[in-house]
Order: sequence, then structure tokens, then C-alpha cells
Amino acid sequence: MLHIPNLDTLPLLRESVSIECKLAIGRDGKGALPDDFWPTYSAMANTDGGLVFLGMRERQGRFEPVGIENVAKVRTELFNNLNNRQKVSINLIGNANVQEWDVAGKTLLIIEIPRATRRQRPVHLTQNPLNNNTYRRQNEGDFPLPDEEVRRMIAERVEDSRDSRILDKFGLRDLDQETLRGYRQVYRILNPDHPWANLDDQTFLQMIGGWREDRQQGEQGLTVAGLLMFGTMPSIQEALPYYMLDYQEQPESTDALRWSDRLTLDGAWSGNLYDFFRKVYLKLTADLKVPFRLENGIRQNETPVHTAMREALLNTLVHADYTDRASVKIVKRPGTFRFRNPGTMRIPVEAAIQGGEADCRNRTLHKMFRLVGLGEQAGTGIPKIFQGWQSQHWKPPTLFDSYTPFNQTVLELGMLDLFPQDVMEALHVMFGDELEQLGHDERLALALAAAENTISHARLTTVSSAHPVELTRMLQRLTQAGMLQATGSGRGTIYCLPGHGLPTVDAVFGASGSSDSKQRRLLPPNNLVSNEPLILSEQHAPNQRPSKPSKVRDQHGRLCTDQLPLPVIDDLAALSPLMRQHLESLCQQPRQKQRLTRPAMKDVLLSVCAHHYVTLGALSSLVNRKPDFLRDSYLSPLVKERLLKLAFPTTPTHDRQAYSTVAVTKAMTTDPC
Repeated sequence: MLHIPNLDTLPLLRESVSIECKLAIGRDGKGALPDDFWPTYSAMANTDGGLVFLGMRERQGRFEPVGIENVAKVRTELFNNLNNRQKVSINLIGNANVQEWDVAGKTLLIIEIPRATRRQRPVHLTQNPLNNNTYRRQNEGDFPLPDEEVRRMIAERVEDSRDSRILDKFGLRDLDQETLRGYRQVYRILNPDHPWANLDDQTFLQMIGGWREDRQQGEQGLTVAGLLMFGTMPSIQEALPYYMLDYQEQPESTDALRWSDRLTLDGAWSGNLYDFFRKVYLKLTADLKVPFRLENGIRQNETPVHTAMREALLNTLVHADYTDRASVKIVKRPGTFRFRNPGTMRIPVEAAIQGGEADCRNRTLHKMFRLVGLGEQAGTGIPKIFQGWQSQHWKPPTLFDSYTPFNQTVLELGMLDLFPQDVMEALHVMFGDELEQLGHDERLALALAAAENTISHARLTTVSSAHPVELTRMLQRLTQAGMLQATGSGRGTIYCLPGHGLPTVDAVFGASGSSDSKQRRLLPPNNLVSNEPLILSEQHAPNQRPSKPSKVRDQHGRLCTDQLPLPVIDDLAALSPLMRQHLESLCQQPRQKQRLTRPAMKDVLLSVCAHHYVTLGALSSLVNRKPDFLRDSYLSPLVKERLLKLAFPTTPTHDRQAYSTVAVTKAMTTDPC
């Protein structure tokens, strides 16, 4: 049933990206369902659902109740149109999803729009899903989907498994025989007495789903799963032109190449999924520093972390949409791992984390891996990943969908302590016994604010499984209790610990050459395992007066300031020749080409912004693009995707704003200032 907010919640509703407000007063001022409700209905249903407040005005980032005089008329109009297939493709809303809310003597109508299931999508206007009639929610806007993406939604709705299709004129000659031989050898070891073990290759493939006969159509042949699992790279890319696998190990040195090790489709190996899995799993786990465990007195070499890593890699491969434009990309950095697959999740993130609800995009592939002891096909993969990380008390994994530039699912694993001892000791100094009275998520919010300088509603949703509305109320309670300070308004509200103000442009660069400040950070942001001493503000540690922030340059010519956890590249002329040459080599493509694909430009920007902040002006010069174009087209979207972070979050459009890649920790920087 729809949960009705209370009046105290109203000021914080602005923080949820799944909320939309509309006036709904009509021409006569008595109430009418607005025409722009329907794109929002389609967009929220095709994304993650949301709430629509009718009779509400949004002004300067805050909600203001206006009310609806004739609520019954609006409700009737809503349901009449929901059940009209000329208006919308499906009705997802029942009486329990529509409630009245009385606020200060004014009546509002709250409509809860559920997330549509895979078999209900696309939710579209009129009877034609194409031609800009299908929408998706991005931030607080509703955007029509291109026809290519709508057709992909339709295929997802129709095909429970995307990998069982028979490929015309593909056969055994398209397979890598060494891969198939290796797979069958493992199968025989695990199942020595199984009748399939001694079948010929084609019959064996038919048993496991790699070869299929369609009796109705009178055809048989290699399936998509068979080709992906055992095929050669040229044959796979002939059938699936967007097929791309990429594994990268990125080093900790800022002056090193973009990767120290890479496995991709270069023709040096088969290029199929089974070989990719075997090679990459060994690389991922080669240097895991996780203590072994004992089971019945016997040492177990595979720990829950190894299991989590295996499940993360397996889920990436079997849930990928190999018809989509994004690549399978896995990046290993010191202390962090990032898994990306093309295609968004078929079930909500919350359901995947909870487990038990299996809806694999490539079920035959999943079956093939299971037959050699990899995976269970029971909807337990994601829970095992979270359990493995929880066993080490690390920060929970982050799992999310992204729609720009292409549909993709991203899983981020960081080996950072959730509640490091030094962070908690500093918080005890600030708040005393009050800290022990807080719940888990409240302490998590404070710990993140201490470690990262700031916390936002969006950031908190990536590490907590609590409902967004509950997180909103929690932030309100902490603010009212004086344990957090809020800065900004609207969806951009940012919180920090009391007395630990956010870095500003003037404090770092100086309004008149000065960078005086009366407060410093509690901990270096993004460094939950630092050995550096804690620095408390004057407000909470009166006997420790912070020193005047230094403003010097490191050996590379980057600006160092105690206001920020990383050095800043603000002046290319001040850089050392080696550093400037390194950055310009990273930007070689955009410097030479006026037209560059979005993925290519995105990769360049993320590489340039790793291990330091780079100002808008410096980035503009490096990639040879105008500042406004660069910010609007690339930098701001990357910030929204949580791939870049702002040095000065309270002034996101400042001309001297600086950007850094997210998830760069001290363990990844070898030359801190």
C-alpha cells in the first residue's frame, strides 16, 4: 500500500529523483489531470517507478502545496485514461496506488507508479511504442527513447532467454576446438560416469544447449549460447557486431600507462566467454590478500571473497545483452574492482540483492557454466557477492543501472573498511555517547561524511539497502540533532559534519591570493583506511587549532591544499614536462580530432581526472573543447553517473570547478601532497 508522507517529510521530498510534482489545477482552476502526466507515467514505469504529487508546485527546488479543489474529477480522469489502450499501453495502477493527502488545509493526490516488469515493458503512449511514444526517467526529466532501444525492450519482453536462438549457417567450424575440448575435460572430471561425457561434440552441444533443433521451423544449428561460449572471435563478431570483452588492470602510479595488464579481443586468443572467464578469474584473484579459513580442520583456499569475485565475473557474462552497444568491461585497481555489462537489470536492484528471484538474460549460458561447477541458476549470485564483502566488514558493493551513453549494469567492489577504527574514534570525540544510540545507517552516514567530507542522499542510497524515503527522514533527523549540517537546496543538498565546511573555490585558489580557513576535514576523503592523524575542527576540539592551509605545488606542478584530499591541476604551464606530456598523450585523440565518439571522450576524461582534480579550464585546453560544451555534454553527465566527483559541490557550475575520478583512494596514489 502507498505510504502517505507526513508534513515533516515535505521539505525533504525534493531529494528523491523518483518524485515528480505537477500543479493539476486545470483551466478552470478546480482540477484536471495534466497532459504531461503521461510521459512521466511511461518514464517511471520503464525505469524504477516513483511518486507523482498532483496539486503541488516546485519552486526553487522546494515543494509547495497548492491543492486540488475537485479531487474526484481528477481521480476519475486518471483511471479512465489508464484503461484506455488508445491512451497508454497498460494500467499498472490500482486504487491502493492513489491516495489523498491533506496538507495545511489543501488536498493533494499522490500517485504511486510501480516499476513495470520485463513482460510489461515497454510502457508507451498510444498504441504504437515507436516514434517517441516510449519514455525513460533520467534524473528528474522524462525522455523519449530511440526506436532501437524500444525494439530491444520488445525483444526482452518476448524472449525469456536471449541466447537460445539458432544462428543460420553457423556450425561446428565456427567453434574453437581447444576451448570445447577444455570444457569437456572439466565436465568429465566433475561427472566421470555421466552418459553425456562420451558423446560426440554435436550431440554433447545439443545436450547442454549449444546446438538446437526447431521442429516447427524444420531447422537446426548452433545457438547464440554455443557460439558465445565456445566460438572464435571472428565468428562471434559476425553474428553479434557489438560483441566486445575488455579486462584491464590499472596501476597505482599516476605516471604509468593507462593499464599495466589488459586482456581484450586482439586475436591472440579465442575471444569466447569460457576462455575469458578462465583467464580473468585467475587475474582477479591472483593477489587477493584474504586470510584462508578452516572448515572441519582443513584449510580452505577459496574464501567467501573468492566466491564473491567468481560470482561477480559470472553474473557480468551471463546477464549481458550482447546486442547492445556497451562492452563487457572489468577493471581491477588496487583495492577496487568494477564490473560492467551491456544491458540493464531485468529485476529491481533491491530484488537482486535480496536474492531468490532469478531472471537471467542468457539462461543457456548460465546452464553451461553451472554444468562445470560455476553458478547455481537460483538467483543467489548477487547475495553471495554481498555476503563475501560483508564477511570482511568492507563497504557494501554498489550495484546500479546506467543509461548513458548506452544501457549498462555496473557492480563496484571496494575493499574499504565500513567502520574504520580511526573514523569511529574521531566521531566518538565529536558526539560522545550519542553515537552509540544511533542505528546502523545513521552511523554509516556520519562515517561517510567523516571519510569523504560530504554525504548526499544519492550517495547514501548506493551503500544502504534502506528505502530512499527512510534515508530522507534519517538525514532530516541527523540535521535537526545537529550531527550534520546541510548546504544547498533542492536535489543538490549536501551534508557535512558540524564545523567541517565544504571546500570552496576561494578557499583553494584564493579570492585575492589567500586561502585562509578556520576548519579542515576530519579525514582525507575517500580514504577510510588512512594512517594519517585525525584533524578536528575548532568547534569540537578547542585545544587543537588547525594550522593555516598550505598552498604549494608538488613535484609534478599540481596545486596542493589541505582543503582537498587530492592535488589540483589548475595551470598547465605550471606542470612538470613529464606530467604535461603524460596528460597530453592521454588526450591525443580529442586534441587531433574534432569529432570523437562519446565513449572514447568519456574514457579520456576519466583517465585524465584519475588521481587528482583537474579544473574545467585545464580540461578544456587538454581536450581542445570549449568549456561550456565540455561541462554540459560530458562532465555533468559523468558526475550524475557517479564516475566523476566535484571538488566544490556547492558551486557545480563555477568556472574554476575541478573534477576527479570517483573511487580513487590513497592506496592508489603514490605521491600524496
